[in-house]
Amino acid sequence: MLQDIRDNSQGVVAKVIIGLIIAMFALFGVESILGGFIKTPPIAEVNGEDISEAQLQAGTQNLLNSIGGNIGSLDQNLLQQIALNQIIEETILRQLAHDETMLISSDRIDRTIIESPQFQINGVFDPDLAIRTMASQGYSVPIYRESLRQQMELSQVASAYTRSNFVTDSELQRIAELTAQSRELRYISITLGTRTLGTPISDADIQTYYNDHQADFTVEESVVAKYVLLDQAVLAEEIDVDAAAIEAQYEVERAAFEGSAEKRASHILFEVGSDLTEAQAMAAATAARERLDNGEDFGALALELSSDVVSAEEGGDIGYSDGSAFPQPIEDALEIMSVGEISQPIVTEFGVHLVKLTEAAEAEFQSLAEVSERIERDLKRSQVELLYSERLADLSNLAFETGDLQKISEQLNLVILESPQVPRSGGSGLFANSEVLAAAFSDEVLLEGNNSDVIELGASQAMVLRVEQFNPASISPLEEVQPEIAVLLRTQMERDAVQALGVQILTASEAGDDIQPLLDANELTWVETGAVRRNANTVNREIIEKAFSMPTPQAGPELDSITLGNGTFVLIALERVIPGSIEALSDAERTNLTQSMLADLGNSDFDAFLNNLRNKADITTRLSATEEI
Repeated sequence: MLQDIRDNSQGVVAKVIIGLIIAMFALFGVESILGGFIKTPPIAEVNGEDISEAQLQAGTQNLLNSIGGNIGSLDQNLLQQIALNQIIEETILRQLAHDETMLISSDRIDRTIIESPQFQINGVFDPDLAIRTMASQGYSVPIYRESLRQQMELSQVASAYTRSNFVTDSELQRIAELTAQSRELRYISITLGTRTLGTPISDADIQTYYNDHQADFTVEESVVAKYVLLDQAVLAEEIDVDAAAIEAQYEVERAAFEGSAEKRASHILFEVGSDLTEAQAMAAATAARERLDNGEDFGALALELSSDVVSAEEGGDIGYSDGSAFPQPIEDALEIMSVGEISQPIVTEFGVHLVKLTEAAEAEFQSLAEVSERIERDLKRSQVELLYSERLADLSNLAFETGDLQKISEQLNLVILESPQVPRSGGSGLFANSEVLAAAFSDEVLLEGNNSDVIELGASQAMVLRVEQFNPASISPLEEVQPEIAVLLRTQMERDAVQALGVQILTASEAGDDIQPLLDANELTWVETGAVRRNANTVNREIIEKAFSMPTPQAGPELDSITLGNGTFVLIALERVIPGSIEALSDAERTNLTQSMLADLGNSDFDAFLNNLRNKADITTRLSATEEI
């Protein structure tokens, strides 16, 4: 049998089959071919609806994009679990919206798209920008509309719960009593000073601290690097643009500009979609065209018929175009129209339009004097980019071929520069760049003494470096850090002295002793605050937070203390607690309090509703290390 197969595999037919297989693998890839035979199992199922691995990956990527920052240290499995949890909840809510026949009209979707700032230029909707932006996000116009519809449906479900609560006056009063509460207090601050200046710090104390805190005085390993920098800004100084070249480019631009005009147009749009086929839209546009021919006003008809509800409110006005702002079929029609003329029905990707040319102004090209500097910059930029590309290729080759920077410097006319000491954790300027640091501390450069590969610092700069000096990690000698240790010990002595004095005053106050002589001896006084609210900015926030955590005084002031972040000891005497009231709130405060309560209640109700839906739903997951989402 095996021999028969081997024999037959040498035939023409077998070779043709093998050739086809090879071609299929080359054209479509192994995964796409095998994917036709092997269906990847869903990552989860929600009430019989599959959630695919692709959906999970997209959801995880969206989650990463929303987090931003350094994502390398994040637990990828946890991110997938969170993303899957969000997809499951969205799926449950979408299924509910479908079951309850919640609908979002096409007009509302269109208005949302048109009013979106990401699709506008100078506050005006730009169709070409919208299509390009959607495409950059991986959407076609229909798919984007469908995605937006689903998002709006989910928002509609959530709003039904988050916006359906109300708050009574008695509930507001109870909350106001707490949130608008004020407290009368006074306090004594004992700050760090010069209480211990007469107490010497011994060499033995410094030595002991140094021995016990060696890690604090470790100097990390560092390098001194030499490098060359290829910079487009420097290359630009080598290039002179001839005046004749500027004039020639000016003539080219003026010739291309001649005859151009800025045109303003209005339209009536009959959008093609699930509610209207292109044939139906064409028929509606033709009927509208007849009404216009019979004398009806274009603006009034736009307000009555146009699917573009935003422009319809402006008489159908869609603004100005220099020949590139509108879909090409509309631009082509405007080129041959006169002011006031109305087009025949025009088909674009948005639907069927009737277009009216309302203004056409011939544009004047600027003089040579006005644009010469700009043309010179443009011409120089193109030459610089070409020269930079050539030098960059040369730099890459020389970095590999040469054993030092001297030949690179001579052949490319680059100055050899030297860095200061750069620690492994990073320096400043160019040596704050992570790619530069990685190259400087790489085995090839640090241990083997090679030039680095070319490090591109952006679109206009690149560098090659080599290590000139390596400084291993070390512990600073005692004589270098002795002044620093003395300051640290003195600060700790001051903190200890402040704490001791503060505790002494607090203990005497709690015992009912007269503390005034002690205050006078240390030049301390009580600070009276009067009644302060929780959000007061006239008193240190740490003191306010401590005062509002203290119990209500019963018989006499309530005493407590706090040590602030700067080492200050504060003795607090809470005199009285004054409950808040609705009447004491301003209109803005009352509105904010009401909205906050409504939001909390709405979110709580929605969370309970969503949890109930999840408990009733048939959910299975196959995500590894995830037993329950």
